[in-house]
Amino acid sequence: MTLPALIACDVDGTLFDENETISPRTRDAVRAAVAAGAQFVVATGRPPRWIRPVVEALGFAPIAVCANGAVVYDPANDRVLSSRTLAVDTLAELAELAARVIPGAGLAVERIGERAHDTATPQFISSPGYEHAWLNPDNTEVSIDDLLSAPAIKLLIRKAGARSADMAAALAKHVGIEGDITYSTNNGLVEIVPLGISKASGVEEIAKPQGITRDEVVAFGDMPNDIPMLLWAGHGVAMGNAHPDVVAAADEVTAPNTDDGVGRVLERWWL
Repeated sequence: MTLPALIACDVDGTLFDENETISPRTRDAVRAAVAAGAQFVVATGRPPRWIRPVVEALGFAPIAVCANGAVVYDPANDRVLSSRTLAVDTLAELAELAARVIPGAGLAVERIGERAHDTATPQFISSPGYEHAWLNPDNTEVSIDDLLSAPAIKLLIRKAGARSADMAAALAKHVGIEGDITYSTNNGLVEIVPLGISKASGVEEIAKPQGITRDEVVAFGDMPNDIPMLLWAGHGVAMGNAHPDVVAAADEVTAPNTDDGVGRVLERWWL
């Protein structure tokens, strides 16, 4: 492709290595692209409150597509620019479905306020006994009724010891009109976002007002929640450590996230 106008990049398993850091080589390549006029957009399943470590690692604050496309966030000004939510009645339907299809699964929701840490809006709440899939749990346990009492940017369904792919496949037989299913780890966690929302829709929301077309976008990812973005972009790049379905969807496979996969591709145009 010609010189990209926008770089859309996943974080975990893509930009970050296994220590949740960015190598100097990849950081230099990203910063060279930005210095030359390209826009760098973070596109992640992370909520806005988990974007600060990315900003610190990069050394600048790019616009971030968060929660798999449900939120567009400006970390430089700590401001939520837009959000899409699952309605209360939709959450209730999905919770009933999860209980029926995946017995014993715990539920959690991500909510959003006006800022990354909005004390007026409890942001990550879970059902009693919810077992966090990550090492940095920050959930508040509430009753199921409270959990489902307000709109949410995504619903998380968690079952320890299960495979996310199997859970997603089971739910996909039933979910169609309620929301879109995805996952970013195979550690027994699936996420449901509003129907039609994905990292692709989030990146397009940023690109379109600037007159940037999909053909001018290069996108990087490693897990199934990245597939819509890689298919939408003019050039979709799967990491060497990517899920097989991501590899199949990509235009190119680069080196793993532990070997500067993102940086190696960007160096073709910059540096």
